[in-house]
Amino acid sequence: MEPDEEQAGPEEISLLDEAVDKSVFKDCSQIAFYRRQKRSQPGKTLFRGLLDSVTVGKDCTKFPVINEETKVRLQVECSEVEENVFRLKINEESPLKPRFEVPDVLPRSLVTRGLTAHPGNRGHLELASGAWKLCVAAEPFRIDLVTKEETVLSVNSMDRLYFEPLETPPKHRGPSTRREEDLSTSSSQGNEEDLGLWEEKWGPFVDVKANGPSSVGLDFSLPGFEHVYGIPQHAQSLQLPDTSNGEAYRLYNLDVYGYKIHDKLGIYGSVPYLLAHSQTRTVGLFWLNASETLVEINRRAALEVSGGPGPSPSPAKKKAKCHTAVRWMSEGGIIDVFLLMGPTPSAVFQQYGRLTGPPALPPLFSLGYHQCRWNYEDEQDVKAVDAGFDGHDIPYDALWLDIEHTEGKRYFTWDRERFPDPAGMQDLLRGKRRKLVIITDPHIKIDPHYSLYSQAKAKGYFVKNSAGGDFEGICWPGPSCYLDFINPEVRKWYAGQFAFSTYKGSTDILFAWNDMNEPSVFRGPELTMPKDALHHGHREHRELHNIYGLYQQMATAEGLVQRSGGEERPFVLTRSFFAGSQKYGAVWTGDNVAEWSYLKISIPMLLTLSIAGIPFCGADVGGFIGDPDPELLVRWYQAAACQPFFRGHANRETKRREPWLLDPKYTRLIRETIKERYTLLPYWYSLFYRAWKTSLPIMRPLWVEFPTELETFGMEEEYMLGNALLVHPVTKPGATSVNVFLPGPAEVWYDFRTFARWDGAHTLEVPVTLENIPVFQRGGTVVPAKTSVGRSTGWMAQVSYELRVALDSEASATGELYLDDGHSFQYLQQNQFLHRKFSFQSGTLSSSCEDAKGKYHTECVVERILILGVERKPSSVTTGSPGGKAQEVDFTYCAATSLLSLEKLRLDVGADWDVRVR
Repeated sequence: MEPDEEQAGPEEISLLDEAVDKSVFKDCSQIAFYRRQKRSQPGKTLFRGLLDSVTVGKDCTKFPVINEETKVRLQVECSEVEENVFRLKINEESPLKPRFEVPDVLPRSLVTRGLTAHPGNRGHLELASGAWKLCVAAEPFRIDLVTKEETVLSVNSMDRLYFEPLETPPKHRGPSTRREEDLSTSSSQGNEEDLGLWEEKWGPFVDVKANGPSSVGLDFSLPGFEHVYGIPQHAQSLQLPDTSNGEAYRLYNLDVYGYKIHDKLGIYGSVPYLLAHSQTRTVGLFWLNASETLVEINRRAALEVSGGPGPSPSPAKKKAKCHTAVRWMSEGGIIDVFLLMGPTPSAVFQQYGRLTGPPALPPLFSLGYHQCRWNYEDEQDVKAVDAGFDGHDIPYDALWLDIEHTEGKRYFTWDRERFPDPAGMQDLLRGKRRKLVIITDPHIKIDPHYSLYSQAKAKGYFVKNSAGGDFEGICWPGPSCYLDFINPEVRKWYAGQFAFSTYKGSTDILFAWNDMNEPSVFRGPELTMPKDALHHGHREHRELHNIYGLYQQMATAEGLVQRSGGEERPFVLTRSFFAGSQKYGAVWTGDNVAEWSYLKISIPMLLTLSIAGIPFCGADVGGFIGDPDPELLVRWYQAAACQPFFRGHANRETKRREPWLLDPKYTRLIRETIKERYTLLPYWYSLFYRAWKTSLPIMRPLWVEFPTELETFGMEEEYMLGNALLVHPVTKPGATSVNVFLPGPAEVWYDFRTFARWDGAHTLEVPVTLENIPVFQRGGTVVPAKTSVGRSTGWMAQVSYELRVALDSEASATGELYLDDGHSFQYLQQNQFLHRKFSFQSGTLSSSCEDAKGKYHTECVVERILILGVERKPSSVTTGSPGGKAQEVDFTYCAATSLLSLEKLRLDVGADWDVRVR
């Protein structure tokens, strides 16, 4: 958002123009540690492994490496986390003080094991585990991960291991320290270039480094891999472009209003996790570091030489093989990297999920439609908007209030003139079985009469400046202090603010939205907090910047759980995030723009978040900045209805855009789109359950489901929802057709609306109107849905179900339905859930129990079954329990579409039964 004119003052108003100007933010050449690492181009081996000093322990296998030129000694730790997952840690052997290691992301129960060491010939060491060998070379230091005699990944093959040890500040520092002289000897520019060792300047800001430069770096080689993905958040394509002729990817959480698309600048969140995929294997690199991080990706063709078998080999054959090199550089911390060796996409997703935690199973209401605006003005405005949805027969689940609902932007308060009866307002929404979501930002208005400020001040809970006083910055309320969420005591205290007795006017239907938590500081360097600010444990902000927002979301989620006595699931949306944020709620793509290009880029942005472990994600419908034309708004609703988090949101400077304010024909299209989303909520909820259990993404690139089909590897305009639905949003104005690629040579696909059948492995030109977007159901799947829609999810608990059974080429299909109360933790605490499996084989559709522990009871029934791909009209259709008496049921059959329809059924959702088609 742009700065507030009333509170922030005239100096901040101009920041709106600056925020859309990239000159506010650094490019890579202006980042000192990047310049230093780029200048360190080795002409000879920098680090040598001392492999005669190997220590094999229970937890890890250790050996030192040394830089012969600088005499820096590092300790390398290699360990196995689980089968096909290895951890590599590199740290100073004797640091001046403990270097920062990222806490609270890995599970406390994480156990690592040392690797068996076998000394090799000529300065080599072999570390073994199962089918894997870690082949360590001493000089140059290098580690190759080998399985079945194939090198899948190499560490430091380009000799870019870089590690700056902490130092005591020199008493008398002239224009050049010894390290500056060492680095500058290899540069023709000599000392002219600022290396930013002890201080770094950016505009009027000076970043003083108490222990000097502390950056780390390492390279990884991926032979045979051309396609790499991940490292959100950037407004970038799904397949990450090469960086050899431009900027590196920057992972540094920043408040970038109206961010530029197809850009490598880091925006609101950072997940230092990269995936590489080929037709034979998927691997992941998880670089656990919360400081500013830069990533370079370079692809090149390499010749692979192979000879014939036997004692007299045939002439060598050469073929081109792509080779991708990835170089990571971070400003601080240690090197702590996890190598996830798959080998399949699902295996890598599960490996990452076990490291950083599974996505939370959200409350059901949060999968409905959310209506937000900066800002709904008062209680009358809230009532009018709520009534507008009912009056125009449009379902929605949550209404959101932005910063103006507070008393002078003091969070956990209400503007008593605009919102004199917040509890009564929530009671109105409660009567409609709807929710309220309010904003809570990390900055706290400096006001001794504001209890939140005075308490935090007295307890010492604010981030400190480099001199030890409370850090003060400018944000929405004007002068503000920033809560130090790194401190566990602060998180516990903050969670307590959500107690009903503390947060006056709140009720159990109120949920939370964390914004501006990069953190955003209007007068700060790059609109964020200075890197030399100090956190709990005397840690500099530079060491942990990217994890700040995760800690606020963690505390917020805990507060919502605590206020219910541990019984109710929270919902928290956050703008800033890190690896592990999926455990606490949802993420969105921030301050996007009402332009077609932003609708288009939202798809790869959300796919990237999804495969990087954050499945509950979305983009503001219509664009936060600017006014979308009706066609764009309709198309955005259609796209977002097929994405996990579904929220309409807009800047206060935009025209009001509630759906009924449009021409009635556009209102009708939006109503139909939202209703279709609600119809499919059983499928959505089952996908979120599957994500919670297995960490499989909900919104999936095609290559996840079709990992050997090269044509899918770069596709980003269409995607899969789970394994059953293929979606192709329309992202061009005036489109009359789109080309949809239907993958899988052995697959069968069905148009989700017309039921037309198509074979896979070809591109289909699909005519489109403004009525809908192309959606196809994959043969071999069963999609559960509701037969009707209520005004919110709360009205739909007892609505009957429909099953869409799409047969594959073998006339079979499988699917699942997960069901619980949709709001509590009883699915965990008391096994209050149902997990049903549907299977169509040999003309019989069966419903069976997938998890016998589940004990949830529901009166719901399956009322309708549609079976797609039935090649002839049946002579009879019967239903019954296994082994029980069969009953004839009425059916209709359409030969033109091969659709068999069964209506007016009353099949118990929680019981075993069969439907026999003969």
